[in-house]
Amino acid sequence: MGEVLSRRALNRATLDRQLLLRRVRMDAAEAVEHLVGLQAQVPHNHYTALWSRLEGFDAEAFSARFERREFVRLGLLRGTIHTVTARDALALRPLFQILLTRMLKSSFGRPLATVDVEAAAERARALVEEEPLTFGEIGKILIADWPESEPAALGMVARHLLAMVQVPPRGLWQQGGLARHTTLQHWLGEELAVDATPDALVMRYFAAFGPASVRDLQTWCGLTRLAEVVDRHRGELAVFRDENGVELFDLPDAPRPGADVPAPPRFLPEYDNVFIGHKDRARIAGDEATRAVWLANVDYPVFLSDGFIQGTWTLDTDRRHTRATLTIKPFAALPRDRRDPLEAEAEKALAFHAPGSDHAVEWGRHGD
Repeated sequence: MGEVLSRRALNRATLDRQLLLRRVRMDAAEAVEHLVGLQAQVPHNHYTALWSRLEGFDAEAFSARFERREFVRLGLLRGTIHTVTARDALALRPLFQILLTRMLKSSFGRPLATVDVEAAAERARALVEEEPLTFGEIGKILIADWPESEPAALGMVARHLLAMVQVPPRGLWQQGGLARHTTLQHWLGEELAVDATPDALVMRYFAAFGPASVRDLQTWCGLTRLAEVVDRHRGELAVFRDENGVELFDLPDAPRPGADVPAPPRFLPEYDNVFIGHKDRARIAGDEATRAVWLANVDYPVFLSDGFIQGTWTLDTDRRHTRATLTIKPFAALPRDRRDPLEAEAEKALAFHAPGSDHAVEWGRHGD
């Protein structure tokens, strides 16, 4: 049957794998690969995510490495934008082509019904390898060849059928810019991996998110029919159950700290790995967090207290960037022994995000 792991035991194991039980001294590339990328459709989310995990994280240094193409942002897991190392981008992108093709047909099948999508993709490839473009710009050019379609749909042909990376300054520290793209192969000067089997990805998932179920795994990556992959490796995996009897898998030697190990407060970005890596979010989010953040169809930066999502937070600066205010917005009143550590962590977050500004920590209430 397998040992039963409590909700708190799963919480502590997940925090440990996600480098959130303590800040670790680890190179950023090693951390990003361990985490199998960072969801980052909000361009600067990778900075908050890594600062929350790594001791002495240097945002400027990471930004410079990003500009040197050691890291890239492109659509991968679930078809969403992730920051990954260049090496992982080349290895992982082929795994998700079947998912991205299915998403294109599902969302844009009607306006693309008479379009030769392979020809449109190749035309887009030539365009973006000459000059990075937004998907809107691509669509406006391609509509001349397929006038019966729609520019938005034609732009999505490029997004789904090509390995498209967002180029800097998008994603650089405290910089911005339009989401312009070129192909991963052109950007890195290398070809995509040939192997598109998901076995290594599955084992990496358990290393970074386990113990977890097959449904958790499939929700995390967006791929299907992974039960057969897990079964293929069952002899290499430890098997547990949660309090509802759901079968969970993990690497035998992976850390699973006790349920009562202290968990520090953390301020996390929208869409952080730790709360989108499982179908069953009970290990990190209670009913109130689920209602407030996900069922409301709005995603906020959240904070952890005692290892669980207890509220949201905002960071505001004045026009001159001389004063920054971080507002902690719990779902419910927190006791003083939880508030003091949160305020101390908030001060660190302000020093990271707004160095040189006057800082203030305030309390509010989520929804105000």
